[in-house]
Amino acid sequence: MSLLEVDDIEVRYGAIRALKGLTFHVDEGEVVALLGANGAGKTTTQKTVSGMMRPSLGQIRYDGRRIDGIPAHELINLGICHVPEGRRVFPRMTVAENLEMGAFRFKRPDESVLAHVLELFPRLQERIRQPAGTLSGGEQQMLAIGRALMGKPRLLLLDEPSMGLAPLVVKQIFDIVREINADGVTVLLVEQNAAQALGLANRGYVLETGEIVLTGSGRELLADDRVRAAYLGEEIAS
Repeated sequence: MSLLEVDDIEVRYGAIRALKGLTFHVDEGEVVALLGANGAGKTTTQKTVSGMMRPSLGQIRYDGRRIDGIPAHELINLGICHVPEGRRVFPRMTVAENLEMGAFRFKRPDESVLAHVLELFPRLQERIRQPAGTLSGGEQQMLAIGRALMGKPRLLLLDEPSMGLAPLVVKQIFDIVREINADGVTVLLVEQNAAQALGLANRGYVLETGEIVLTGSGRELLADDRVRAAYLGEEIAS
């Protein structure tokens, strides 16, 4: 069953069409990756799904309900949580306070959810009273994901979770995303690291200038010559 259905949406920045009739779906329990070069429309797609932008044409349905036009803060109440590119933690607030902010839609944070987040990210437990601005880049990414999990998402949108991180930390982040998905959270992933993304994803879509040009399972896309040449840096013999 499709949890998310994006049907023929168009998004504009003034006269520029950033998304041009984009159609795709995400089934319950899947990890779906969006791949593409800078400017392909990946981040715009996520922002439109999470209510930060509105499509000028088309429809978005979540769990059978039309949601395009619903404000972002209301979509959070439906279980759609977005971890944007750049982490965007609150630097002067402690790790604990940042995590509490993720649960703002509830009267009080769920202690069992907090315990699970700290189990997933033991580094955050060690730094629970530190200002978020003193954390390393990898720790801030962990905090951004943990903060989103405090909102009890059913659909988690991750935008470039590996950006600027060391390879070992990248592996840790993807291992945790795999565990989050195993816990029942559906994931829509935007990621430049195509090998990691497709190794994790059930399915993927490749975007170019606001349109889907290629789709398939993660394994199929990893084996596709066009993907290997464009995103894995491999030279394909003619």
